[in-house]
Amino acid sequence: MARDYYEVLGVSRDATADQIQQAFRTLARKYHPDVNKDPTAEDRFKDINEAYHVLSDPDTRKRYDRFGEDFRKVPEDWEDQVGAGAGGFRGGRAGGGRVRYGGGFGGAGGINIDDLFGDIFSGSGGFGPIPGADQEATLELTVEEAYRGGKRKISLDGREYEVNIPAGVTDGQRIRLAGEGGRGSGDGPAGDLYLRVRIKPDSRFRLNGRDISVDLLVSPWEAALGTTVAIRTPGGEAKVKVPPGSSTGRRLRLRGEGMPNPRGAAGDLYAEIKVMVPPKPTARERELFEQLAAESTFDPRRGR
Repeated sequence: MARDYYEVLGVSRDATADQIQQAFRTLARKYHPDVNKDPTAEDRFKDINEAYHVLSDPDTRKRYDRFGEDFRKVPEDWEDQVGAGAGGFRGGRAGGGRVRYGGGFGGAGGINIDDLFGDIFSGSGGFGPIPGADQEATLELTVEEAYRGGKRKISLDGREYEVNIPAGVTDGQRIRLAGEGGRGSGDGPAGDLYLRVRIKPDSRFRLNGRDISVDLLVSPWEAALGTTVAIRTPGGEAKVKVPPGSSTGRRLRLRGEGMPNPRGAAGDLYAEIKVMVPPKPTARERELFEQLAAESTFDPRRGR
């Protein structure tokens, strides 16, 4: 979820610069990981530090107040580019701010580290440059695209990226683009951009993890007598042997023909039989069906 930086610091949206600085001082003393050994303190401190860096800079705060979670995507001269009456910007949300320690405070609005923490951190080096926030966007793929993988060019917020998609990527998996996230401050490195994969629904292929199910349409005589049928899979064409006496709902397994797995065994493909009858039988077909009905003792409702 997107964080509200005002809530993180516990101040109102009309807080003064002094109030924001005082809130940061109080919270930083409480949650700095060199003081607070709670496992969650470091993440809390990172959020506090990121919120302060955004709200302590007047221009950055102005962009944040106007555009909310999308403020990092807005150029610093946005007022000149789009005018005071412009609407919002669309894009993935920023998330996961990070921080490193050591080597000075770098862009913290003039706060002296010794003044902030006194002798507590003497010799510990203080804060270092602040890396940019990680960002996330959605990457939609077809089943075939996810199956094959490969390089793909995408456009996000006016920028072009070449993405290396692993073969067999699954729904919800994230692809990392190092250094393509939010800009850092104080010589801090840029964050990363994560593309979360969403596989589009497909009328032909149904995914269950790495397993794939497809419908296998057969005629009554193929189901009764058995046959070999070519079916389409995300990887191309495959042959399926239909055993004699197959009914609708029978599932035929093709081992290893599901989604690839770069770290282990591939999934399986299941061909689910559906027996189809002629929607408008010819006179001869109807005659033959009538002969079969007269000759056969098979009763599907009794199972024999």
